Amino acid sequence: MFEASLHLLLILFAAAFIAGFVDSIAGGAGLITIPVMLIAGIPPLQTLGTNKLQGIFGAASATISYARGGRVDPRTQWPMALLAFGGGALGAALATVISGDILLAVLPFLLAGIGLYFALRSGLDDTDRQQRLAVPVFAGLVVPAIGFYDGLFGPGTGSFFMIAFVTLGGLGMLKATARTKMLNLSSNLGAFAVFLAGGAILWKIGLVMGVGQFLGAQTGSRLAMKRGAKIIRPLLAVSSLAMAAKVFLDEQNPVYQWLMM
Repeated sequence: MFEASLHLLLILFAAAFIAGFVDSIAGGAGLITIPVMLIAGIPPLQTLGTNKLQGIFGAASATISYARGGRVDPRTQWPMALLAFGGGALGAALATVISGDILLAVLPFLLAGIGLYFALRSGLDDTDRQQRLAVPVFAGLVVPAIGFYDGLFGPGTGSFFMIAFVTLGGLGMLKATARTKMLNLSSNLGAFAVFLAGGAILWKIGLVMGVGQFLGAQTGSRLAMKRGAKIIRPLLAVSSLAMAAKVFLDEQNPVYQWLMM
């Protein structure tokens, strides 16, 4: 059983706070917390499981904050949330039996595309636009698919929900951010249930990091509600491009390995 010193717990708490802050606005907490946990010496499977535990705190914190600020009504999101939960559980179950090499190779290009879209596309603000998919179609196809990805792999889930709500759901930036958090929470819960059944949770580390995530998400979501698209858009663009670079330069990435041959 992995044991963490007080010094290490403080480092993990700080990393979780930063991750919660960024994730509440732009997504991408896992690209901060997972490398830190692996560097700390936590085994990979326990890292993934414990990351879902602490991620629940951050997503729940942001959801509560946006709901209290009147930016979203969680009661209207339950159908989508249940679909995200199911997708997350199925993805986590599949993650235990297949290799993630294909996703690892494709992910940086997807994240880079999201980053460039929000950086270069003009007219992106807090104003709603034309909806391209009917709500039942969006809920039945897009939401469980992204939830499935979250359970199977995870990094950038918040960014994928964001771009789906903006481009397909026709929502403004702040409204899309607010709706993203409850769905991200639900897919996290679905994946967490699977990892919990497999005994892959380090409770002390997960709860300490969860407190950091909760506080960071409170800070970030309040800033997002105050500044709207002015803070969400640039942070989402920078976060997505940074995540793309991080995943691409991972020595385990098949594309990186091929280029280094």
